[in-house]
Amino acid sequence: MQYTTLGRTGLKVSRLCLGTMNYGPLADEPQSHAQMDKALELGINFFDTADVYGWKRGEGVTEQIIGKWFAKGGGRRDRVVLATKVFGPMDREGEPNPNMDRGLSARKIIRACENSLKRLQTDWIDLYQMHHIDRTAPWDEIWQAMETLVAQGKIVYVGSSNFAGWHIATACQTARQRGFLGLVSEQSKYSLVTRTVELEVLPACRHYGLGVIPWSPLDGGLLGGVLGDDKGSRRAKPEAVRRIEKLRPQLEKWEALCKELGRKPADVALAWLLKNPAVTAPIIGPRTIEQLTGCLGALEVKLDEPTLKKLDEIFPGPGGEAPEAYAW
Repeated sequence: MQYTTLGRTGLKVSRLCLGTMNYGPLADEPQSHAQMDKALELGINFFDTADVYGWKRGEGVTEQIIGKWFAKGGGRRDRVVLATKVFGPMDREGEPNPNMDRGLSARKIIRACENSLKRLQTDWIDLYQMHHIDRTAPWDEIWQAMETLVAQGKIVYVGSSNFAGWHIATACQTARQRGFLGLVSEQSKYSLVTRTVELEVLPACRHYGLGVIPWSPLDGGLLGGVLGDDKGSRRAKPEAVRRIEKLRPQLEKWEALCKELGRKPADVALAWLLKNPAVTAPIIGPRTIEQLTGCLGALEVKLDEPTLKKLDEIFPGPGGEAPEAYAW
């Protein structure tokens, strides 16, 4: 396994991040525990989750599964860099609580953190991420809550997710004014198919020293060799089928190039992200141990300049950074 530091911090994380969104809905507790054990065995020490994962409102199913795994001991907690998130609705079905609905009020942040700690059966969260921007909560309020949690030893670092470039800039400038470390990472949707973040989010992250953690690096499986997987294509949902057909000309060129390279499409897609110096670790969301172990092939893929140029021709992206991407 390869390691790097998370953004401008000294925290060492694996170049692949284990995403746990499938734990509960698609992988039961024993399967999830086996995956996490295997991840540690493979050297993956960076685990990402969220309080809303498990998709049973207010229950934090995925965090509970991870917590029971930590409770097994064996140094599991100390070996993991644990990231979770706050923002989504965590009031229970039939028990509406507007202060535990979506948002980032100071009360919501502190209560949500305490609840996550209980479910995760841990004393601290390494990276506490805001799952989305809250346009109603003032940054001074948000940072006051985060500073309190850091001072109490309940969280170590703060990250963002799904933020625009100007959100990152505003958050970082406000944190600096308060003498607080502020954001150290941004988790964005980023892949060869979805490259919008190259306009302003990635430049903002480079400027302020945030590590980029791409989610959906295979863009919902589109970059995983979907044309060559007949079974996968037949199982695809109608919306996914429509996307496949819309992108078929590009996907055909993509899969032909991967075949020419002698590499699995998923490995090339991850390797393309890892080639970007702004990227810390793409999030992989395996459903099985076989899928987990298969992801390691991406670390062996070396993409030369001619190949990168071909990839840009197939998936051209937004044309670079703003404003030059659309103006002089």
